[in-house]
Amino acid sequence: MKQTLEALVLQAIKTLQNTGDLAEDINPKIVIERCRDPQHGDFACNIAMLLAKPAKMNSRLLAEKVVAALAPDDNLLKTEIAGPGFINFFVNTTIQHQIIRRIHEQAHDFGRSTLGQGKKVQVEFVSANPTGPLHVGHGRGAAYGSAVADLLEFAGFQVEREYYVNDAGRQMDILATSVWLRYLQACGEAFTFPSNAYRGDYVVDIANTLHTQVGLSYQRPAEALMQNIPPDEPQGGDKDQHIDALIERAKILLGTENYQQVFQVGLQDILADIREDLHEFGVDYQHWFSEQSLMDAGAIAEALKRLDAAGYLYQQDGATWFASSRLGDEKDRVVVRDNGQSTYFASDIAYHMHKLDRGFDQIINIWGADHHGYIPRVRAAMQALGADVSKLRVLLVQFAVLYRGEERVQMSTRSGEFVTLRQLRAEVGKDAARFFYVMRRSEQHMDFDLQLATSKTNENPVFYVQYAYARVCSVFRQLNEKQIATDFAQGFANLELLSATHESALLTSLSRYPEVIEKAALNCEPHLIIQYLRDLANEFHAYYNAQQFIVDHSELRNARLCLINAIQQVLKNGLTLLNINTPESM
Repeated sequence: MKQTLEALVLQAIKTLQNTGDLAEDINPKIVIERCRDPQHGDFACNIAMLLAKPAKMNSRLLAEKVVAALAPDDNLLKTEIAGPGFINFFVNTTIQHQIIRRIHEQAHDFGRSTLGQGKKVQVEFVSANPTGPLHVGHGRGAAYGSAVADLLEFAGFQVEREYYVNDAGRQMDILATSVWLRYLQACGEAFTFPSNAYRGDYVVDIANTLHTQVGLSYQRPAEALMQNIPPDEPQGGDKDQHIDALIERAKILLGTENYQQVFQVGLQDILADIREDLHEFGVDYQHWFSEQSLMDAGAIAEALKRLDAAGYLYQQDGATWFASSRLGDEKDRVVVRDNGQSTYFASDIAYHMHKLDRGFDQIINIWGADHHGYIPRVRAAMQALGADVSKLRVLLVQFAVLYRGEERVQMSTRSGEFVTLRQLRAEVGKDAARFFYVMRRSEQHMDFDLQLATSKTNENPVFYVQYAYARVCSVFRQLNEKQIATDFAQGFANLELLSATHESALLTSLSRYPEVIEKAALNCEPHLIIQYLRDLANEFHAYYNAQQFIVDHSELRNARLCLINAIQQVLKNGLTLLNINTPESM
C-alpha cells in the first residue's frame, strides 16, 4: 500500500505542477510512513511541509491542495490533514485483509524483495586470527555478520561471504613455536614455557597430534633450545625478545621444511576447528581467503608499486611509509619495516585491492569496535589506489561481555583463559546465542545474561517469540484432535469478520514485515527483525488470551485460523532468516 500511496502523491504533485501551483523544477522524494497511533490513520506523508518553503506557500494550505489533487482510489477510505500539514491516510479494511491471502500464497518467500537488483556484495566477517578457538566475543560478529549477509541476499543482493585468514606474520609464528615447545615437553624435554606464548590446552592437544604424526623426529635438546636466549621477563621486562628469539631458534633447529610442517599442523587444526564451530553456529562461507596467498602471488608488492606510482610512498628511517595523512588519516603509516618485512597494514592494502579487482559493487567489512581507528587508513589506501571509496562500508561490532553471576569472565586467547563459542552454545543453545547476539544494534555494548538466555519464561525474548510460534502449532493440533477440518477457502471468503481490536493490530503488523526486511537490509540492522518479531509475538499472545479460535461459528473460526496461520508463517520466516529454529511445542 505504501507504494500505491507514493504513486498517488507523486501524481498529485505533477498535477499541481501542471496547474502552476508548484514549480516544474521541483522533484521531491515522496516518503510514506506508518502512523504510530492508529487514530491518526494508517499512513502519513509530510510532503507539504517539505515543499512549503520552495513553493512559498503555507504548508497546511499546500497539504489541502495535494489532497484535492489525489486521484480516487478504492483502497483509500479517507484522508485527513493534521498539525502543520501532515497528510494522514486511512486505508480500506479490505486491503488489510488481503495481507493474509498474500502471506498464504507467498509462504516462505513473503518479505523477499528485488531491492538489491542483483548487485554483487561481499561481506567479510569474523576473520579471527587462527591462533586459537573462537570465543564468545567472536560469536557476536559471527551472528551479526551472517544475519546481515542473509538479509541482503533475501533483499535481492548477490552476496559472497568471506573469512580472511591471517595465516602469515608474527602471531602465527608464535603459535607454531608454542606448538613445538609443547611437543618438546611431550618428548620429555624440561624447560619453562614462555609467558608470552599461546598457553591454552588446545596447544597441548595440537602438540600431541604432532607427536603422533612425527614421533621423536622433531625433538631437540632443551639446552640447544635455550642457549643464549634472552630471559623471559613477564613482570615488566621485554617479553617479546624472549619469544622472538625462540621463534628464530625453532626455525634454525628444525630447518625450513620441518618448521613449516609444525606451522601447518597448528594452522590447519585451528582452522578446521573454526570452520566446524561456525558451521554448527549456522555460519558458512563461500570463500576462505588466505593472507599468505597475497604474498605468494606478489599482490603486496603490486599494491605498494601502485601506491608508489601514485606518489604516496616515501622513505624514512630505513622504512617505507604510506602518506595516508594526506588522505584523511591522523598520521602516516609504515608499510615496509626497516628490516624489509611488510606490515600487516600492507597486507590489508593488498587484500582490499584484490577485493576491488573482483568487481564487487559494495564491500562490507564487519570489524570489532576496537578497529575504529583503522578505518581512515584503509579508506586512504583505497583512495590512493584510485578506487571509489563509497564502495567500502565498515560496520563495527562491540564484543559481548559474558557474566557468571556478578563476576565478569576474562578472555585472553594467549593465556587460554576464555570461554569458547562452542562452550556458550553447549550452555545456552544456538538459538538463544544467535538471538541475543543480534538483539541490539551491533555498535551497542552488550552484556550476555546466561541465566536469562536459558530460562523458560516470558522474560526470555527468544523463548517468548518461539512460544508464540509453538502456540499456533498447538491450535492446529487441537483441531486435529477434535477432528475439525481447517477450511482456508471459507476463511479467506470471510476475512471481513476479523474486526476485533487485536485482529486489526495484527493485520497492520503483518503488513509491516516486508518494510522491516527492506529497512533492516539497507541499514544492515538485523536487530530490527528481532524487535518486529517480539512485537508480533506480544500482539499474538494478547490475541490468544483474549479470543477463542476453535469456535462453533465455522466462518469466524476459519477466518481466525487463516489469520493465525499467517502469523505463524511470518514468525517462521523471520526466525529462519536469523537462522533460529521454530519448535512446534515447548
